Amino acid sequence: MFRLDSVSKSYAGERALDGVSLTIEPGNTTVLIGPSGSGKSTLFGLLTGLMKPDAGTVYFRDQDISRASMSQLRQRIGYVIQDGGLFPHLTGRANVSLMASYLGWTRNKISSRVDELLELTRLSPDVLARYPAEMSGGQRQRVALVRALMLDADVLLLDEPLGALDPMVRAALQDELAKIFRRLRKTVVLITHDLAEAAFFADRIALLRNGRVVQIGSIIELENSPADDFVRQFVRAQHLTRVPL
Repeated sequence: MFRLDSVSKSYAGERALDGVSLTIEPGNTTVLIGPSGSGKSTLFGLLTGLMKPDAGTVYFRDQDISRASMSQLRQRIGYVIQDGGLFPHLTGRANVSLMASYLGWTRNKISSRVDELLELTRLSPDVLARYPAEMSGGQRQRVALVRALMLDADVLLLDEPLGALDPMVRAALQDELAKIFRRLRKTVVLITHDLAEAAFFADRIALLRNGRVVQIGSIIELENSPADDFVRQFVRAQHLTRVPL
């Protein structure tokens, strides 16, 4: 689905990504994880096509993203960022139907698709009449997910989609998202800083450090066969931060 070939990106002379080569397989959930400054968000930006690499190439379905039409990419890639990223001056319904309206969908087609996605995401229809400031954090994330799914995109990109939520809401949405991923069989790329969340969702986990992928594999491989001392220390630190009940 995605292929990164020796991709590098710098800001003000500082390397955010350093020669990253990575393949994201279709139909799987790949989780990007790593400490702050490891390059996760930069990698996310490159996958969305919102950023361009300084060197190397990012391919989507064997097409160089830098040469692709942004309007076509927007139809094929859905994404959700922290706190939803909804337009504050639009209602939930206007947010989720914006791109479909732009593409000329009829009202009946839009309404039918919205109803289908409300059922899928277990979102009450009355929420779509509200503005983002009138929604809870969990509601905003569900509306953002409906927006990302509206055009039936090939791939979903999610950047810390649950990071700002309280633990109870976060746990409930983790379960709902996992069910949605399984049902839709979409290619999913998810960024998180939480190894437990990564293990919950991922078919493969890519652990980044200093702009490089240091290991990619299952949670079992990271725990039992760490590639180096950093992987071992990262996994251990994540386990130590979980407070026993």
